[in-house]
Amino acid sequence: MGHGGNVIDELVTDHREVEELFGKIEALPAGHKDRKMYADQVTMELVRHSVAEEAYLYPAVREHVAGGDALADKELEDHAKAEQIMKDLESCEADDPQFDRLVGMLMTEIREHVADEEGNLFPRLRSACPADALDDLGDKVRMAKKTAPTRPHPSAPDKPPANKMLAPGVGMVDRMRDALSGRGKEG
Repeated sequence: MGHGGNVIDELVTDHREVEELFGKIEALPAGHKDRKMYADQVTMELVRHSVAEEAYLYPAVREHVAGGDALADKELEDHAKAEQIMKDLESCEADDPQFDRLVGMLMTEIREHVADEEGNLFPRLRSACPADALDDLGDKVRMAKKTAPTRPHPSAPDKPPANKMLAPGVGMVDRMRDALSGRGKEG
């Protein structure tokens, strides 16, 4: 995840990549071990994406969009729900009876969140925020995703400045754990 372009283009591309991974999960039969690998990849991508949105996108929405505080607060609530589902999913293998239920809940939550962002929040931000500011936000989001955590941390702060200070350190630990365990990699 790191595509170029303004913040909206960057985040929409992330959304498409996550949807592609959802499709891979849905194409496999229940209990297939690769469903867990794809669920781990989805989680890794979503956590990085969410951390970057919380650090840069939502503060920009609060600053530039009329009614931006309420919009950003709703998006943060969506993130909290999804993050808790991902945390619960983290300990499930593909053949766990809870796995399919949790993946289904995550897909529903994320698809609704994406539809809301792309249909409501992004158009409002695009019309309220200067193009150069959107480009600058795209760069900041790409940088944030490089150091962001890759595992859900539901109790971590989701608003600046605390989230910007903690995310890189937590991200380093998560990436080390992922590398040592092979998490999200094809067997």
